[in-house]
Amino acid sequence: MADRVHRVTMFKIASQEERDKLLAQYKILGQTHEKDGKPYILSLIVGPTEEDQRNQGYTLVCKTEFASLEDLKYYDDECKAHLEIKKVVRGLSVDGILTVFFKPQVVSGGSQ
Repeated sequence: MADRVHRVTMFKIASQEERDKLLAQYKILGQTHEKDGKPYILSLIVGPTEEDQRNQGYTLVCKTEFASLEDLKYYDDECKAHLEIKKVVRGLSVDGILTVFFKPQVVSGGSQ
């Protein structure tokens, strides 16, 4: 797991209807993502943030996990299912997006 690449994207979307629209598109991505004819996203987790001042206005979070930086770059630049996500986002009233990715250097817990 330590050599995998984790990507976190957070969205500031005030409208519940628009959050639901994006969440529905992520469900489609989860069923249709392919590279070389096979699913390649190791993990896709998406959900709304909990009400808390620490969320700084971010209302929806997506965490993806990839086997390599190459797969992450494919996701960003070529994946048809992710390109559809980008199209949906462009049609929404988004007040902010933050994306980061990393390779873990500390891994602990039962779900390694």
